[in-house]
Amino acid sequence: MIAAIPFPDIRPEIFTIELFGTAFALRWYAMAYIVGILLGWRLAVAAVNRPRLWADEKTPMTKAQVEDLLTAIILGVILGGRLGYVLFYRPGYYLQNPLEIPMLWQGGMAFHGGFLGVVVAVWLVARKHDLRLGDIANLVALSATPAIFLVRIANFINAELWGRPTDLPWGVIFPGTAAQDCAGVDGLCARHPSQLYEAGLEGLLLGLLLVWLAFGRGWLKRRWSLAGLFFAGYGTARFLVEFVRQPDAQFVTPGNPVGLAFHVDGVGLTMGQALSLPMIVVGLAVMVWANRPPRAAA
Repeated sequence: MIAAIPFPDIRPEIFTIELFGTAFALRWYAMAYIVGILLGWRLAVAAVNRPRLWADEKTPMTKAQVEDLLTAIILGVILGGRLGYVLFYRPGYYLQNPLEIPMLWQGGMAFHGGFLGVVVAVWLVARKHDLRLGDIANLVALSATPAIFLVRIANFINAELWGRPTDLPWGVIFPGTAAQDCAGVDGLCARHPSQLYEAGLEGLLLGLLLVWLAFGRGWLKRRWSLAGLFFAGYGTARFLVEFVRQPDAQFVTPGNPVGLAFHVDGVGLTMGQALSLPMIVVGLAVMVWANRPPRAAA
């Protein structure tokens, strides 16, 4: 028997109430989005309230415009996240069952799709209010990580998106996982808690770095700088965690047991890695461009 951690006794629902014969549940997953977005909004307001943090000591947005941006981002996350999951991960299934696409309560959201939805939302708000896109991009990057952290914790509570089999002592025995391809503990399978890895890297570590650079190192004065760091940081963290993340079932075949979405002779990338690579490249390019030295006066 190997050492492993039993999954804690946590239900996905915070509480359930019944009204008129119908049960309504508040889930940790929904609460993670709500609290994460509120925390991000407070971070954005705190930054906007400090003109000294911005170029020319002038805040780029009003509080009303921040609230307008928040509404657009919520819609971008929901629509983009759902459509991204449908198109990137299960296009064949939803092509045959199109009426299930709006059924968000059944689960299925993709970060990269939500990210693209946020990009569109930011562009639309910047155009509507004639704002500098680089300033808004920095503000959104600063505000995004609380929701990422909490949603990954909710993924763990839901016992979903777990990692590959492991015999490391911090492996977790998730409910409903079989011991078919790993060392078992009492007939169950110990796996990497990859949701917690992502929460720590994409949410906590990246978030603390962004807050420190924004409020302590003056990076908000450099348009696009925090956005570039967010792209590169999230992409790198997700790319690395994919090595221990359980592959999506639709990509696992007898000839491709590790679930690579793009591969030649068993060497390739998972879907998460393929979607993260452009983020890394774009993020590094944006950071170099944003932090370029100013031109000398003629």
